[in-house]
Amino acid sequence: MARRGGEAMAKRARERARQAKQQAKQERRLAASEGDATLSAGSEAALLEEFAQLNARFEAKTLSFDAFTEERNRIFTELGIETH
Repeated sequence: MARRGGEAMAKRARERARQAKQQAKQERRLAASEGDATLSAGSEAALLEEFAQLNARFEAKTLSFDAFTEERNRIFTELGIETH
């Protein structure tokens, strides 16, 4: 009988560890999403303006395609837009 009690205690300990791990993951996700949300409207507008200028430079052929793509990806990353 004592063995069962030990098994039950171990099971409860594993469950508490699993729940603590899930809680930590949730907190990290929440902190990350809050970090993304901290992009202010001013900085978002500045990034969009920078992207507009980047497009204008590329259309005027004063910027190579590789440089354009690199800068575009950087801006999109900062805005939280996925690039492929």
